[in-house]
Amino acid sequence: MKYIFTIIILIILFFAFIISIFVVDVTKQAIVMEFGKPIRVIREPGLYFKKPFIQEVVYFEKRILEYDSEPTFVVTKDKKSLILDSFSLFRILDPLLFLKTVRDETGAQARLDDIIYSEMRRVVGQYDFDDIVSGRREEVFEEVTRSSKLKAMELGIEINTVRMKRVTVPQENLRKIYDSMIAERQRQASLYRAEGQREAQRIKSEAEKKKAIILASAYKRAQELKGEGEAEAGKILQSALSTNPEFYQFLRTLEVYKRALPGNVLIITPDSEIFRYLRGK
Repeated sequence: MKYIFTIIILIILFFAFIISIFVVDVTKQAIVMEFGKPIRVIREPGLYFKKPFIQEVVYFEKRILEYDSEPTFVVTKDKKSLILDSFSLFRILDPLLFLKTVRDETGAQARLDDIIYSEMRRVVGQYDFDDIVSGRREEVFEEVTRSSKLKAMELGIEINTVRMKRVTVPQENLRKIYDSMIAERQRQASLYRAEGQREAQRIKSEAEKKKAIILASAYKRAQELKGEGEAEAGKILQSALSTNPEFYQFLRTLEVYKRALPGNVLIITPDSEIFRYLRGK
């Protein structure tokens, strides 16, 4: 009987030892509760002990969690309606504060709905339609992430990012948006054409200017070369004619005849000055 009682005691002690042990995985963090009141926060993985029967352990994820929110209706600064479908990545930063404010992940998602939707409507309302769908989309959602992160810290949650999956437009607004986009593209096309014409005119003017400079430089050089050639020709002619002044006088006489009597017939007598040179004088 004594041995049976001892065995029962050992079994009870072993069972109490077993239920007092708990393991915190590397992907988890835990809070030890005693009669519903948190008394210890465990962030590091390992083997831990708790008081059997009076303490329990609540586990929370340490990894980054994804929250896929429902599409939300927003209005841009230029009064265009959009339906944004977004998602967010977050993690439980302070498990004790998280437990006190939202209790679990379901409660956290409900609160994230309120935070992210309100911030998205506020921030998107400061930008135009084109900013959301094209050029400044990253800037818009970076601002949504920053403002949402500040509010979520009060819940023990750290929001890592808020990003858009897709954007759609209500059917009744499509025609108006298409017309606006067409008008904007036409305005930009006109602007580009005007800039192109101005640039073409500038290039043409620059080319004409260079052309005038090149022609003036070439004409100047041609005149210089012509002057040098005429001067050299004059020197050669002067040198050649200085050896026979009478022949030079004869050539000058012919030039005078040529200029004085163009296209006419001149009858000269055998005793004229010209015959004297033709006879070999």
